[in-house]
Amino acid sequence: MPPASSGADTYTDLSGLAALKKDTSSPQTLRAVAEQVDALFLQMMLKSMRDASADQGDQASNEMGMYQDMFDKQIALSLSHHGGLGLGTLLTRGLSPGASRATPASPASAPAAARPAPAPAGAYTGAPARPSTAVTLESASEFVGEVMPTIRRAAEALGVSPLGMLAQAALETGWGKRMARTAEGAPSLNMFGIKADDSWDGARATASTLEFSGGVATQRHTAFRAYGSIEESVNDFARLLGSSPRYKDAVAAGGDPQAYVQGIGKSGYATDPEYANKLNDILNGSTLRMALNVSGEKL
Repeated sequence: MPPASSGADTYTDLSGLAALKKDTSSPQTLRAVAEQVDALFLQMMLKSMRDASADQGDQASNEMGMYQDMFDKQIALSLSHHGGLGLGTLLTRGLSPGASRATPASPASAPAAARPAPAPAGAYTGAPARPSTAVTLESASEFVGEVMPTIRRAAEALGVSPLGMLAQAALETGWGKRMARTAEGAPSLNMFGIKADDSWDGARATASTLEFSGGVATQRHTAFRAYGSIEESVNDFARLLGSSPRYKDAVAAGGDPQAYVQGIGKSGYATDPEYANKLNDILNGSTLRMALNVSGEKL
C-alpha cells in the first residue's frame, strides 16, 4: 500500500502543513500529522549524531553545517513517508476514529501485552527535554532573542538597519549552533566570523572553513577572534564597519537591509562569491520572520 502524502514533501513547505488544518478528522490528515511527528524524531536522531561527531573534533564549517541541517531535515521527512521509525503507524492507529480508549492502568497492574517492551541494550530511549515542531525555528528564535538587543544598539549607533547585521550573524554562526572554539573547548562568541590576524592580541579559536580563490573552494583551519561576551563581539564588528573605508557602502545603506547586504557582499568581507545571496536568503526567509515573532522582537 503506497504511503499517504503529508501535504508537505519538503520540510520548508509551510503551506502544505497549513493545509492539514482544513480537515482535521480525515484519515489522510491523521496519517500526515503522524508522519510529521515521525520525521521530528528522525531529525533529533540525526542531529544527535551530528553533534556527537562535532564533539569528537569533526566540526563542519558554517556553510557546510547549514547544508547538513537542510539535508537532515529533508531526509527525515522523506524517510517518514516510507515507514520511518514506525511511530507514524502507531500514532495513526491511536488517533483514528473508533480506536479503543482503554482506561489507563498503573504500570504494576497493566497486562503484560500493554506494557512497553524493554529496549535492547544500547538502544536510544531518551527524548529531548524540549521537543519542538521546528527545531530550526526554536533555536533561531532563541538566537534572535539573545543577540538582537545588542545588535540593535550597535546598528543604531552606525545608522543602519539591525536586520542586515542579524542576518549576517545568523549565517556566520548557523543561528548560534556553529562557532569556532578555543583550545579549552569554549565557544568563541564570534558572531560575525572575524578572523584573528597578527594585529589581534586577544583570545583565539579555530574552525574549519571554506575559503574561495578564483571560484575554487578550499577547506582550511582558520584562527578567529574569541570574545568574553556577545556584546564584545558585536561592538568589535561595529567598530570594524565604522572605521574601515572598505565597508562604506554597507554603512551608507542606512535603514535599507537589502542595500546593507549588497554592500557587505561587494566589500569582499567573505571570500564566498555567494555570500550576499546567502544573506539575502536569510533576510527574506520565513525562519527569520518567525523567529522575530516568537522572540517578541519588533522592528
